[in-house]
Amino acid sequence: MSVFGLRTSNPAFTNYFWKKSKSYSSNKMTLGGIITKTLFMLVLVCCTAFYTWHLFFSGVVVKWHTSIGALVAVFCSIYISYKHNVAKYLLPVYALAKGFFLGGISAYAHKQIPNLPFQAVGVTLLTFFVMFFLYKWRVIRVTKAFRSAIITTSVTIFLLYFIRWIFWWFGISVFFLSGNSRFAIAFNICTAIVASLSLLLDFDYIHRYLGKASKEREWLATWGFLITLIWLYVEVVRLLKKITFRV
Repeated sequence: MSVFGLRTSNPAFTNYFWKKSKSYSSNKMTLGGIITKTLFMLVLVCCTAFYTWHLFFSGVVVKWHTSIGALVAVFCSIYISYKHNVAKYLLPVYALAKGFFLGGISAYAHKQIPNLPFQAVGVTLLTFFVMFFLYKWRVIRVTKAFRSAIITTSVTIFLLYFIRWIFWWFGISVFFLSGNSRFAIAFNICTAIVASLSLLLDFDYIHRYLGKASKEREWLATWGFLITLIWLYVEVVRLLKKITFRV
């Protein structure tokens, strides 16, 4: 099944992405290459996130840093999804822009609930390793039906968030996406679960194309992986905030 051409939880791993993966180059995609690039991008994310965090607690209003960072990251994602050969150039820009966004929301969350972002990082890392071992030991198998369900749910969630963002500019609040009601918390739990399960799709795609796709494609694999990890972190932050305020 394909939704908008997607065959995994994020736009990096598309049919077109792998259409030319069997190159005649001696350099092929490796796990080490993906890990190295992912770690480097996460360092870039942390740099601008810490900078925005510092500005926030220095009394600077970081609303524009957060908003523009999010918009630049979205623009980079859309452009990379259509022009895959620019991934290695735009991915650092994406990571830096995403860092401004994450730094802003994390600083605001920390001000409301001290140490919450650090707890969210811990939960995200724990979830990552749990999902990795679940995939490694085949406790959860990535079947076509499983993949289709996660893709469809992920696209629906992103569309809902996009609608919420449009409403936000007009001062309209969507009750099940905002607030601390039981329904809002339940929805947030579902999105966090979907984000976690999306890691399985990424593991599966990387596993299937290691040694087959060209070395250049490691940048796209890294981009897709970042999308899922950052999405998971954001969902964990939102969920912990709602639960804390609810209690």
